[in-house]
Amino acid sequence: MQRRHVLFLLPALLSCWQAAAEPVALVADRVIDGVGNKARINTVVVIDGERIIAVGDRSAIPAGAKVIQLPGQTLMPGFINCHEHPLMYGDDYQNAHLQASSAYKALMGLAALQRQLLAGWTTIRVMGDADVYYANQDIRKTIDKGVFIGPRLTGAGHYLSITGGGGDVNYFSPEQRVIADGLVVDGPEEIRKAIREEIKYGSDWIKLLVTGAYQSVGDDPRNVAFSPEELQAAVSEANRHNVPVAAHAHATEGIKQAVAAGVRSIEHGTFIDDEGIKMMAAKGTFLVPTIYIGDYYKEGDKLRAQDKQDEYATHGRGKFLAAVGRAHKQGVKIAVGVDLGGYMTPPVVFVREMAVLVEAGLTPMEAIQAGTRVGAELLRWDDRLGTVQSGKLADLVAVTGNPLDDMKALEHVTFVMIGGRVVKSPGGGTTLAGILAQPR
Repeated sequence: MQRRHVLFLLPALLSCWQAAAEPVALVADRVIDGVGNKARINTVVVIDGERIIAVGDRSAIPAGAKVIQLPGQTLMPGFINCHEHPLMYGDDYQNAHLQASSAYKALMGLAALQRQLLAGWTTIRVMGDADVYYANQDIRKTIDKGVFIGPRLTGAGHYLSITGGGGDVNYFSPEQRVIADGLVVDGPEEIRKAIREEIKYGSDWIKLLVTGAYQSVGDDPRNVAFSPEELQAAVSEANRHNVPVAAHAHATEGIKQAVAAGVRSIEHGTFIDDEGIKMMAAKGTFLVPTIYIGDYYKEGDKLRAQDKQDEYATHGRGKFLAAVGRAHKQGVKIAVGVDLGGYMTPPVVFVREMAVLVEAGLTPMEAIQAGTRVGAELLRWDDRLGTVQSGKLADLVAVTGNPLDDMKALEHVTFVMIGGRVVKSPGGGTTLAGILAQPR
């Protein structure tokens, strides 16, 4: 009897997840299309199936279309988060990953991703996660098959670390044999094998911890971890499989070595100097600075390595913001990455990464584009995502007010559409109702 109830329930839930049979016209006060320098007014966006078919005035609305009015709101592309860890369900991730099964983390990660979707994040790149197996890749399979509702996913199953690096567990005695939260590899041959296994099990990015990290114990973000030979082996192996490489790099020399090796993106880049900026601009390397996470953890005692985080907040933040601003002015493409982990973080704060980019020197429009169009370019998905243009997938969000006047408007997402399907509408309506529980 219980099984019959489930079988009857699933079609009802999935029916909420069907694209509308008729075209849909969205009418908002303004549209930020991700391309222009100004918001468009008197603009209608028309969707048929999963794609945008027209962006124009009211004459573009076809006969019989369903019209959704979004008064007082700004319509824009769905947000793209290029650096995330959905499975990290606790702040002390190096400890929490030892306390939960991969299955538990998959369930928590799915819930976290659904919450992020309702906050406007329609695409997420996973940058390694604290899991022995490949839970994120399995979550992606179920979303792609329509079993669950969630954002588009791409990324790496794990981050690769040297022994004693940011992805290793460095606070147990030598007698203990614990599983690290990263893949610990030393030397070109171990790196090549690990990359092949990552790709085998569904990773479409490779993540390297080129330097130490801020939130891990026993390593220093100012130190370079992988050697130039190891970096070159990693990029060469990934390139043979047409898989891009993202380099976690705080240290100045680590950034330069990673850029020279040919990585597609630098994650964080805290101690980047002017020479590193010039190298990135010349090679077209993207920067994903993940600034707001430092603000989020600047107070309290949530982290096992809180002392490193406090030192950055006191002495490093201002210098880093200035460096990001210089990089932007010199042509380095800045993409939004939040890096705040999974279920323990309220996703409404994620958009503050765009707000802090304004503090670093980007205009509000440039910061929004960093979280939409530029992110799509980094992912090589700009042929289908990141802008409100005819032919693109209809991944769209609306917020109350005008974020070009006040970036806090991005925290008030009222409407979310992914692939032409409405998952959140004004007034609190959502197709996730009854599926997605609120955190306690």
